Amino acid sequence: MNLGTLIVGPREHVVAIAELDDTAVAELGPLLRDTARVVETLCRPEQTYVCVWSHGRDTRKHLHIAVQPVTAEVRARYGGLRSEQLQARMLADGEEPDSTEVEHFCARARELFRVMTDGSADDRS
Repeated sequence: MNLGTLIVGPREHVVAIAELDDTAVAELGPLLRDTARVVETLCRPEQTYVCVWSHGRDTRKHLHIAVQPVTAEVRARYGGLRSEQLQARMLADGEEPDSTEVEHFCARARELFRVMTDGSADDRS
């Protein structure tokens, strides 16, 4: 996937959202919101996709939720494709972002998550 895509997944082995327990469900909403905020702040996309994947070869494997920034530049690079057609083409092409850019993005994302987490802890006290 393109630079800025983050994956959210449960720590426990779960293959579907329907299998999440009440604690995981309560944590998932704020986590997805915060993840989308990080992606949108750092990437400034026109659209942020949030997609659930769990496919293995023949059966469900493990729940993954992709939070993917989609910019006009990304869409143009893939002939204007959108949604699942865009993602399928990206995965089929196998292009990977530059590892230095990924490391830089991850450092910025970690810092932004930390700031957001510290801020929400302040709000609760």
